Amino acid sequence: MATDKDTLYIDIDDEITGIIDKLRASDGKVVALVLPKRASVFQSIVNMKLLKRSADKAGKNLVLITSEAGLMPLAGAAGVHVAKTLTSKPEIPSGPPIPEETEEAIPEETPIGDEPVDPNKPVGELAGAGGAAAADGVETLELPDEEMTPEEAAAAAPKTPAKKNKKLSVPNFERFRLWLILGGLALILLIIGLIFAASALPKATINVKTDAITVNTNLDLTLSTTTKKLDSTTGTIPAKLAQEQKTYSQQMPTTGQKNNGNKAGGSVTMTAKECAPDLGQPATVPAGTGLTSNGQTYITQQDTTFADSGKGQGSCINYSSTGPTTIIAQSGGSSYNGASTFSVAGRPDVSAQVASAITGGTDNIVHTVNQNDINGAKDKIAANDSTIKQTLNDDLKKDNYFPINATFSAGTPTVTSSAQVGAVADSVTVTEVITYTMFGVPRSDLSKLVDNDINSQIDSSKQAILDDGIDKAVFNVNSLSAAGAQLTMGGTATVGPDLDITKIRQEAAGKKPGEVKSQLSGNPDVTGVDVKLSPFWVSSVPKKTSKITVNIAKPVATKSSTSNGNR
Repeated sequence: MATDKDTLYIDIDDEITGIIDKLRASDGKVVALVLPKRASVFQSIVNMKLLKRSADKAGKNLVLITSEAGLMPLAGAAGVHVAKTLTSKPEIPSGPPIPEETEEAIPEETPIGDEPVDPNKPVGELAGAGGAAAADGVETLELPDEEMTPEEAAAAAPKTPAKKNKKLSVPNFERFRLWLILGGLALILLIIGLIFAASALPKATINVKTDAITVNTNLDLTLSTTTKKLDSTTGTIPAKLAQEQKTYSQQMPTTGQKNNGNKAGGSVTMTAKECAPDLGQPATVPAGTGLTSNGQTYITQQDTTFADSGKGQGSCINYSSTGPTTIIAQSGGSSYNGASTFSVAGRPDVSAQVASAITGGTDNIVHTVNQNDINGAKDKIAANDSTIKQTLNDDLKKDNYFPINATFSAGTPTVTSSAQVGAVADSVTVTEVITYTMFGVPRSDLSKLVDNDINSQIDSSKQAILDDGIDKAVFNVNSLSAAGAQLTMGGTATVGPDLDITKIRQEAAGKKPGEVKSQLSGNPDVTGVDVKLSPFWVSSVPKKTSKITVNIAKPVATKSSTSNGNR
């Protein structure tokens, strides 16, 4: 059953033949085609006229629902009604202007239907008209009288392409959007660059030349770890002793030798010869007496007594031991075997001969530690105190003390060895433990003493201390102990006009170089002002004081101090 109105939604991929089939299959008298954006099939005037022709043949009123401006001239040329929405009034748009030399007369076709279409009525009201009406003067395609399929009509279309009307070109919105995004990014980067160039890059350096002078200082200082408060009259400063212990070790192979083999043993008989005037009984040779043979020593194991042998020569009498005496070699080794005659230590009147063979000595040579091994290891220990000095320096600064590097000292090493002299060992390790120390003082106390010395040499009402010279001062130690030190300090201070660097920064912020020069040159002690700005585009001093550097020129003249610091 036919309806008054039918709405068809066209897909962007639909072909013209498929759209015509949908149009013919519709039951509505008024068919509204809702077009997608950028529907390429409707960009052809031929397709537009084919669609119009098919609607007229089927007795349907065709209305395109679209707001694309690019389709309006094509729809107007084909005589197709267009509405922006389903509730808007349809109308035939104006066709494109056609150059006079290319104008071709296209016969007008009488619209199919009983009544003409009222262009002032909505799409819904057109259903009652009973047919589609064509606007006066609308160009239409000339089609054969017989019924043609859409495929045949497409084949019959002119082969020569019509001239493009540049006014009908559809804008490339994707390309436009890409350029829009790139332009936005470029604008953002430009803004960021301008902000960075205006805030982060600008810098200013103000060089001030003055008639400043140098003042030499010479102080006698006493550092004391027991003093709690500065004594300006004596130059005594409370001090802190920083300590750091370092252990060094060195290993050496042992060079001593010892024979740990079995000791040789045997027995001897002794003879004592007594001559006038001392012809009395020979004294007993006690146990533990050393007997020597070929430079090797044997030890007696019991007391040896003598009896009168009745033999003698002239005024001398020979006495023989009452029995054999057992002896054992002092050390192990086979070299002690086979001894035959011996001398008795401390008894030139006694001699000894072997009674039973001296045997049983064996060799077993081992390494032992001697004193040279220990001394050699100690000499090879390389004590590196460079890192220790820096560590002590950092420790004192961490506790807000000014480190005095001249007081750095290495204590007496404590030496130990892994084995004692004579001990059996293949190597010996010698270890040294050294305690390093350094004194530090509160910088404020030291500055007070230095400032007092400087102020005694200048007119403090007109001059100010620009640099007290403590950081480059030279300290000489006279005496050093665990409780303190006696030392002298020599330095060079810079004295000049009373200029406040912080105030100079604040007053120069945001001003032109000429204003800064004029302002500072008003000080009678200022001999010259130079303002340097960077980068090249900067024309005034930055407003941030952190971007401003103020340099007070170093003095040339020198004034020596005769102060001893004890004021």
